[in-house]
Formats: sequence, C-alpha cells, structure tokens
Amino acid sequence: MVVISMKSKDIVIVGVLLGIGAIVRLVSLVIPGAITSNLVIAFYALAIALILPTLTEAIGIGLVAGIICALISHSVFPPANLNSEPVGAIVALLVIKGALIPNVLRKYKAGVTALVATLASGFTFAAVAAFVIVALPEFLNKAAPSLAKGAPPVDVFILGLLPIVIGCAIVNFFIAQVLYIPAKKAMR
Repeated sequence: MVVISMKSKDIVIVGVLLGIGAIVRLVSLVIPGAITSNLVIAFYALAIALILPTLTEAIGIGLVAGIICALISHSVFPPANLNSEPVGAIVALLVIKGALIPNVLRKYKAGVTALVATLASGFTFAAVAAFVIVALPEFLNKAAPSLAKGAPPVDVFILGLLPIVIGCAIVNFFIAQVLYIPAKKAMR
C-alpha cells in the first residue's frame, strides 16, 4: 500500500503550478507543427524543487503532468507523455535531492532541475514516439492514418526533435530559476 504524505499546502502548490503549466501549454498550441516545446516541465520541476516530494509523490506529479500534456497536445504521439513526464519527474527529484547535481551548481538548483528533467523527458518522449512510428506502424495507421503516411524515418524524426528538446530545456531552466525565489518566499 502506497501512503501519500504530502501536506495540503504541497498539494495546492503542485496543483497551481501544474495549472499554470497547462495554461501555458494551451497557449503554446498556436505554434504550428507536430512537435511543440513542453513548458509544463518547468512548472512540475519547480513544484518538485519547492516541496521535495517522495519518489512515489514525484511519480504521481509526473503522471498528472503527463495526462495534462497528452490532453493538451498536437504532437505526433500524445500518449508518449504518459511515459516521458513521470521519467522527467523522477529525474527532477534525483537532481533536486542532490544525486545528479554538482555542488558548484546548487545555487541554480531549480533551473538545473528543470533543464535536466526536460532533457530526460524529451528524449524519453522521442524514444517512445519513434518506437511507435517505426516498430508499430500498423498501430499508427489505425490511430492516425494521415500521420502514418507521412511519417519520417526514425533518424530524421529524432534529429528533428533535438533542437526542440534542447531549446525547451534552456527555456525551462530560466523559467524555473526565475520563479523559484519568489515562489519559495511565497511559501513562507
């Protein structure tokens, strides 16, 4: 049996930040294309940096973020978010708890957390989506016939994602880092 130990205040913080992330994601859909930047990661990474959840709670945050991202999307394979966001949340927790961040970068912990979580989430998304496109083309034909006809080779797909993932990671670094100090003060 899994016991969730988050305080009400922590749940509210996560909910508000994921809500803001959902609004930002919805607004970002005006940008055309099969792949969009995922700014929700900045907000769940910030939530994880602020409340320091348990591993189970971080996975839960990632699952909720994945559902938000899958529902508010025009990406090539939205269900991939159900895998990529929990991975991003786990990585965010590892970074913020000190397992993956050198001491010299501790003053930028919220930004570094968002950056590394975005890279983990983005590359996981790319791997899952590429697997579906390449290994399960009959599934893609049934799920999105128009997309399946124009699906690029997997290497082109992955290389096309690299600038988006890296660019989004840099943007998420700044979003999380800039918001961390005022959010931390507001929590007091």
